[in-house]
Amino acid sequence: MKIVLHDYWRSSASYRVRLCLNLKHVAYDRVAVDLIAGEQDSADNRALNPQGFVPTLVVDGRPLVQSLAIIDFLDATFKDPPMVSSDAATRSGQLARALVVAADIHPIDNLRVLKRLETQFGADQAAKDDWYRHWVADGLAALETMAKDALPGGDFLGGASPDIADLCLVPQLYNARRFAVPLDAYPRLLAAEAAMLALPEVAAAAPEHVKPD
Repeated sequence: MKIVLHDYWRSSASYRVRLCLNLKHVAYDRVAVDLIAGEQDSADNRALNPQGFVPTLVVDGRPLVQSLAIIDFLDATFKDPPMVSSDAATRSGQLARALVVAADIHPIDNLRVLKRLETQFGADQAAKDDWYRHWVADGLAALETMAKDALPGGDFLGGASPDIADLCLVPQLYNARRFAVPLDAYPRLLAAEAAMLALPEVAAAAPEHVKPD
């Protein structure tokens, strides 16, 4: 099986997919798509990803898009370790925690939204940073409560092993630090992040390890 990941080194959605690939020990090649240079809007990228986004995972020539859908494919194709449970109630909780990040924090804080705030509404950098911090703090506060209430124990959001919510958490906290979001109010999330970052597969997926020279 030939697998090629089209991604940007600092894209949080791409980071999620790299984490999943690494944890499952799936071999893949990378093609860098420079979001700052606008390469996401190139004809080549849009031929693979009609939204002009990253990541795109090309499997034997077939492009797969949207990070959680890609993770779902990887989980169905490479069973171990599983990122979602076979138990329906457990799976629902895992997806709910993942979607706090992937559906509620990330979409309104990504690069195209921040650019739109500037071009349409005249937001300066301070205003954009304040926007970003507000929505990150709002989502992380909810996720902290969900993590404490829902999990029986273990180092990760997934309990004893990482799950799909952990894949979303690590990139979001990485980005939160870039924007100087205070994180002391989220000890459960920080503990899960620390457990993730201690894994060599997770460390290898970090932006600083895949950034182009």
